[in-house]
Amino acid sequence: MSHPSAPPGYDDRNPLYPPSGYPGAYPQPPPYSGGYAQPGGYAQPGMYPQPVPPMPAVPMNFGDSYISSGAEGDGTLHVADWDDKKVRHVFIRKVYSIISVQLLLTVGIIAIFTFVEPVSLFVKRNLAVYYASYAVFVVTYLVLVCCEGPRRRFPWNLVLLFVFTIAMGFMTGCIASVYSTKAVIIAMIITAIVSIIVTIFCFQTKVDFTSCTGLFCVLGIVVMVTGIITAIVLSFKYIYWLHMLYAAIGAIAFTLFLAYDTQLVLGNRKHTISPEEYVYGALKIYTDIVYIFTFLLQIVGSRD
Repeated sequence: MSHPSAPPGYDDRNPLYPPSGYPGAYPQPPPYSGGYAQPGGYAQPGMYPQPVPPMPAVPMNFGDSYISSGAEGDGTLHVADWDDKKVRHVFIRKVYSIISVQLLLTVGIIAIFTFVEPVSLFVKRNLAVYYASYAVFVVTYLVLVCCEGPRRRFPWNLVLLFVFTIAMGFMTGCIASVYSTKAVIIAMIITAIVSIIVTIFCFQTKVDFTSCTGLFCVLGIVVMVTGIITAIVLSFKYIYWLHMLYAAIGAIAFTLFLAYDTQLVLGNRKHTISPEEYVYGALKIYTDIVYIFTFLLQIVGSRD
């Protein structure tokens, strides 16, 4: 095999395809021997990579992202997932939907005990109805508050909550039956106004009631002790001012409890309720509203 005496000129040098006679030239492909010309316009098999399945389009929302320096100062990026907000919003709607049904049932029971005279007379003559409903109320309340399993297990959590609502509605109806119709209506209106104002306030304010847990514990103890003392004193002699003082303390205390429990449900404060605890959240707010009504009824009402 002969070699050229001199390398080709600069214009003839192609680094990708050197001439076949020059040392180091790339081997030429053999001619097509099938008797037919290779169809033009189409690539050879295997020349292009196989198509990759498209990645799902995930919306990247960094509007609420923040960089936490932390104790170590590592600057780790924590992205606030938008799904968490969606879950919280669904949780809030679910809680207030349950509360709406509970309040409708309670108002219906109170209306029956107030406007249907035979029922009102029956309750006044048979206090066993009140004590029976109170026993059911205590049992279901303790189960829902203290037992996490039944409180989270569907549908038993809703069944227990329904029984609790009916029992508390009977209790409230029995209490309302001994007051005048006018007092019951006024107490309902005031309770509705107070509840709406407190809810709107909790949605708008920057004040964090959940950071004052100790203060609310003390307030609950004060209400309980005052109630025990009032019950003992009134069992011997009725003192009007003591009764009104206890009712005023109770109304104010449970209004503050309503604000505290509302912010627990909203989930944008120091302490929050898990989105799985929708039954517990509805239970707390509903109980606060009913207690506000009963205390206001004692203030504005006059016994028949």
